[in-house]
Amino acid sequence: MAHLFSKYSFLISALVALAVIVMLLMGKGGETGFLVISFFLSLALAFQTSTKLKGLAFTILILAAIAASLFYPGFFVELGGFLLKRLIVPLLIIIMFGMGTSMSINDFVGVLKMPKGVLIGLLAQFTIMPFIGFGLTYVSGLPPEIAAGVILVGCSPSGLASNVMAYISGANLALSLTLTACATLLAPLMTPFLMKLLADQLVPIDFLGMLWSIMKIVIFPIIAGLLFHKLAHGRFKWLDRAMPIVSMMGIAIIITIITAAGRDSLLAMGMVLIAVVVAHNCCGYLLGYAGGRLFGLDKKSARTIAFEVGMQNAGLASGIALEMGKLATMGLAPAVFGPWMNISGSSLASFWKGRNPH
Repeated sequence: MAHLFSKYSFLISALVALAVIVMLLMGKGGETGFLVISFFLSLALAFQTSTKLKGLAFTILILAAIAASLFYPGFFVELGGFLLKRLIVPLLIIIMFGMGTSMSINDFVGVLKMPKGVLIGLLAQFTIMPFIGFGLTYVSGLPPEIAAGVILVGCSPSGLASNVMAYISGANLALSLTLTACATLLAPLMTPFLMKLLADQLVPIDFLGMLWSIMKIVIFPIIAGLLFHKLAHGRFKWLDRAMPIVSMMGIAIIITIITAAGRDSLLAMGMVLIAVVVAHNCCGYLLGYAGGRLFGLDKKSARTIAFEVGMQNAGLASGIALEMGKLATMGLAPAVFGPWMNISGSSLASFWKGRNPH
């Protein structure tokens, strides 16, 4: 039954895609909004009912949300006089709380068990992506504030997505969890420092202001989540089940709001920005893995470094852009990076899954 449902969903997607192509050839691209959104929704449904492609269903759903915000931005900027961008920080706080509830003190104790891997991972995390981002913005000619957003993504720590990909691929999950935890704790100091170093010539960087934003958005909610995990984990099973769903929906809403706010800039610089984001992400995977192997880590641990370096906390970068009052410009790179890294990360994890790292 599920196979048949998936087959019909793919068929509907193909028919809708054909209709979009016909309308584009007729010069009616501006009228394809509903069809483009329908294409991604039907494709997401098809992926959800497919065993092999189920992991990409959420990313395709994100693309549907992005399409909606590009074609109909008015619905995602303001609602009844309320600016929807005000939802971003509260949603990020909820997401980070959820991240905290999924962690434990053992994730930090891992530093003592595998110091070499943690040290190499953290050095790679806070050198490769920041400087690659800086280099890409230099050669791409992006406008200063959009370029600063690319660097901001590179200066952000890794997030839970890297842990998921490490698990799927058969990489060193314990190292992944420890690196995410440590990088997140270092972010209040490292992210403002690196932004001051690399992006201050593009936009004014307030070191203390950025430090406070990260503490408020990330550290305090994670500490609250850790306390909840310690004191009440398992007592509220409905909350344990709900948090991953709430987090995914929160990410979708954030990306939609950012895309709508920066629609004009995104349409103007879209292909260049996408190319920069793809190159940034792929360099993170490649150099993260190569760096791990170069410094003597086993293949499983090197795979972990690749995910930790290549997959950044785009949500945090979005929150910082909002706090700086530059959501429509600095917020664009995180909005593009988030969906793309899930596509590339899932693909890489699936590729490695069937290949023994020994």
